[in-house]
Amino acid sequence: VQLQASGGGLVQAGGSLRLSCAASGRTDSSYVMGWFRQSPGKEREFVAFINWGSSSTFYADSVKGRFTISRDNAKNTVYLQMNSLKPEDTAVYYCAAVRSPTYYSVAYYRNGRQYDYWGQGTLVTVSS
Repeated sequence: VQLQASGGGLVQAGGSLRLSCAASGRTDSSYVMGWFRQSPGKEREFVAFINWGSSSTFYADSVKGRFTISRDNAKNTVYLQMNSLKPEDTAVYYCAAVRSPTYYSVAYYRNGRQYDYWGQGTLVTVSS
């Protein structure tokens, strides 16, 4: 599975961006897709995940109500719509995937170490 993230850029605080993660290779409804981010000098942080088959989602508290994760089956693409952006959202955003025929727990999918496939990252910069 190969993941290609795109859509990052420079935006003013309060603005919006939509990130895309195009998946190629052998993917199916058993996959869970996640978004993570990393700011300079900080550890990688969970943002959101979506269960590809059920479309169930979960968000980090820091982005809940502002970000929306979704998927387009026809395009094999996962999106992260980011609204009301804040300077603290500035980071490199990574999409990730794990094949998970059995659904485990929120804590499991919040852990980046559970993901087997990663995209190259796309930079989001929010100016104040």
